[in-house]
Amino acid sequence: MKIFKTLGIVMLLASGYVFAAGNSHFEVLAELDTGPGNVTATANGRIVMSQHQFYQPQYAVVEYKDHKLIPFPNRAWSAANSTAAVKLDSVLGIRSDANGTVWMLDNGMRSGVTPKLVGWNTKTDKLQRLIYLPTPIAPKDAFVNDFALDARHNHAYISDPAGGGNAALIVVNLYTGAARRVLEGHASVVPENVDLVIDNVPIQVKTTAGELVRPHIGVNPITEDLANEWVYFGPMHGLSLYRVKAADLVDESLTAQQLASRVERYSGKPISDGISIDKNNNIYLGDLANNAIGVIGTDRKYRQLAQCPRLSWVDSFSFGPDGLFAVVNRLHRSATLNGGDAQSKSPYYLLKVKALATGLPGR
Repeated sequence: MKIFKTLGIVMLLASGYVFAAGNSHFEVLAELDTGPGNVTATANGRIVMSQHQFYQPQYAVVEYKDHKLIPFPNRAWSAANSTAAVKLDSVLGIRSDANGTVWMLDNGMRSGVTPKLVGWNTKTDKLQRLIYLPTPIAPKDAFVNDFALDARHNHAYISDPAGGGNAALIVVNLYTGAARRVLEGHASVVPENVDLVIDNVPIQVKTTAGELVRPHIGVNPITEDLANEWVYFGPMHGLSLYRVKAADLVDESLTAQQLASRVERYSGKPISDGISIDKNNNIYLGDLANNAIGVIGTDRKYRQLAQCPRLSWVDSFSFGPDGLFAVVNRLHRSATLNGGDAQSKSPYYLLKVKALATGLPGR
């Protein structure tokens, strides 16, 4: 077994994959000593991960390359922009498109800066697009978290759980940079009154007054089918998955009431974070309360694919050219979600998941 160190991150790799005993549906590609946020993969196989802000990482985004984690876009760019307005502050959502652009959703919460969507062209190694999301598109309590890219309509659809009752989707025109806040307060985006309990311990947040409260988080998981027809989404703390046609999301002539009427409940789901979808419309998600990976099939029924103590908060899924990737970051043991008590420990994981069908790289 070889040990690689870079940027203070340790990864263990045993000549390829580390297989999880008794769970043939996933493999551990790398063990990390810093908690990842989300993961994406480009069409040519580059694997890029955000680093979760709850763990105060040195770099917001890194690339997994040659069994190492290196700053992304690159060390020189990161240093040159360390004080610039374009600096990456707190990236969670990350996706790549067919043109080789890696899109990074920066919620700006570590430094209190304006949220933004940043596109980096991996072919030219240059900034492709920078779109700011100012108030009221992203209100003061915004927590822009994850998003889906729509190549057909050239839009991005961002999930913002915000304060719960004002959760919404943000629709961004990638041509013009114009953004709209839609479905705010709709049943499909606001949290349900369900607690998340993992390993018999409830998720709790300590308020400034020292009180422990159990948070209920609104819309977070979001993806779009490969035909760019349906956008699937739902509240993290919710037991339902919804969908709406992308054509309706981008139609600015629809009133709020008309758009709301076109949202449909698609299926049940467990409390979950990031999701992805394959060419057959199987939807993959982390089953947080059960330390599991699951799938919602085309029969609209949920079932588990794998359950294991290692699957301790599976946060994100993304297809690459040779399979489906996911990350494990144990957020429920972080100080933020464990009542101020930091108990989250490495190793964290980059996973390879055995999907039921192939998918689109970056999605």
